[in-house]
Amino acid sequence: MRHDKKRFIKRSLQVFISSFLAVAVIGAVVFVTQGREIPVLNPSGTIAQQQYILILITVGLGIFVIVPVFILLFAVAWRYRASNKKAKYDPELEGSRVLEIIWWTIPCLIILALAVITYISTHALDPYKALESDKIPVKVQVIATEWNWLFIYPEQGTATLNYMNIPEDTPINIEVTSDAPMNTFWVPALAGQVYAMSGMSSKLHLMADNPGTYNGSTTNISGEGYASLRFKVYSMKEADFMAWSKQAASSADALTNNSYAEISDYTASKPEMTYMLMAPSLYNDVIMKYMHAEKQTESTKKEDETQHDAHSEAHSHHEGMSH
Repeated sequence: MRHDKKRFIKRSLQVFISSFLAVAVIGAVVFVTQGREIPVLNPSGTIAQQQYILILITVGLGIFVIVPVFILLFAVAWRYRASNKKAKYDPELEGSRVLEIIWWTIPCLIILALAVITYISTHALDPYKALESDKIPVKVQVIATEWNWLFIYPEQGTATLNYMNIPEDTPINIEVTSDAPMNTFWVPALAGQVYAMSGMSSKLHLMADNPGTYNGSTTNISGEGYASLRFKVYSMKEADFMAWSKQAASSADALTNNSYAEISDYTASKPEMTYMLMAPSLYNDVIMKYMHAEKQTESTKKEDETQHDAHSEAHSHHEGMSH
């Protein structure tokens, strides 16, 4: 009798501790997220909205699997507990076709559904795919330096540092490269992320549904200061964007090759700046800088090999003459 009482107390304590830990974890998550904006779950753009729906569908399918498993876990544990003498013990039970069909059919259907969703969403949310709209897209070239983000508007003749202005309800065609370690360009409220890599140009298309301010950042740990590699995206009325771009194109600060060299040498994140674009080919020049470096390295390597072969041939000839 005393042994059963101790066992009951021990199991009650285990249940209490497990429940307490579960409630503590849930409470911690609620406390951390309470009052905080989670852009991924509060989309403000066409692409982000489709991604949000995809997240909900995926989580829903996952819950469809996880919830019944946990229900069965507690139901079986309760039914076949040691104190339940009425539970039928049948360790030789096998060959139940009904159970076999259930636990094979349901996972297969879920995997099939995920496969179809993945195939459709992969093509629908391709970052290289242009967005359909009756408005003329705005082209923006993005260069990720080691500590800052540079945005170039080649058609408007202006550039900005650590912020990007865009007109609402208008496709934004973005090209991204890096003049530093590999980074990622991400505005979670508007679209997914793309990598910014030196010597390469990635593409991303996004569109803001309404005026607002959205946070952008990198998600790639690229070294010291990466957490400060942030920028703002300001969505505004089309008329306001046109007025801003006209004013920015005559800014007192000019973006030239020399001024860009200073920007790329910055060792800290700088405040927002606006420039008059005086180096329209800067984006391509940054990309080709690494391409030329690679070609130069290959050329140097070939020259070294040629010189080595010539030296070896001369050495062999000299030895032949000596003999």
